[in-house]
Amino acid sequence: MKIILASSSLRRKMLLKSMGLKFECMIPQKEEDMTQKISIQKLSEKLSFQKAKEIFDVTYGDRLIIGSDCMVYYKNKKIGKPKDENEAYKIISMLSGHWHKVVTGLCVIVQRKKQTKTYLTHEISKVKFKKLTDVAISEYLKTKDYIGKAGAYAIQGKFGMYVDKIKGNYSNIVGLPTNKLYDILKNENIMK
Repeated sequence: MKIILASSSLRRKMLLKSMGLKFECMIPQKEEDMTQKISIQKLSEKLSFQKAKEIFDVTYGDRLIIGSDCMVYYKNKKIGKPKDENEAYKIISMLSGHWHKVVTGLCVIVQRKKQTKTYLTHEISKVKFKKLTDVAISEYLKTKDYIGKAGAYAIQGKFGMYVDKIKGNYSNIVGLPTNKLYDILKNENIMK
C-alpha cells in the first residue's frame, strides 16, 4: 500500500523513517486557520484532517495518507509558527522558565478496495524550558531554527539544551505522535 505523508516537515519525515516506513511526501497548499474558536485539541485534529483530506482528494488507488498538525498552548493561548524573528523572540521569552503544552493532531485516511476509513486523534505532552537569558534567546534565533516551528523551537535541535523537563511522548513534541500512529498502522496490518 502506498503511504503518503501530507507534509514537507523534515522532522516528520525523520520520524516516519525511524519507524521503518517507506513513504512519499505531498505538500498541502491550504493555509492553516488558527483563529477558529474551538479547543486546541479539536483544532489540531481539524487541521491535520484538512491536510490529509487535501492530499487524499488528489490521489487515487489503495493508499494511506498521514496528516499532522502541531501547536503549543500556554495560559489559554494557542501558539503557532512565528511570522518573524521578533515574534519568535516574544514567544520564547514568554515560555522561558514555564511549562507549556504541545498538542499534535493526527489524521490517517486509508483507502483499500474503494473502502475508506479515517482515524482522527491527538496527543498532549508538556514541556518546561529553563529560564533563558536575552543573550541565549538571541543566540538561538541566529540559527533560524525557529522558522516554521510551532512555539518557535525544535526540541530535537539546538534548542533541546534549553528544555528542562518533559512529560509525555517525545515524538509528539517533535511533531508526530508515533505512538498513536503505530497503533493505527498496526490496526491496519501495516505494522506488526
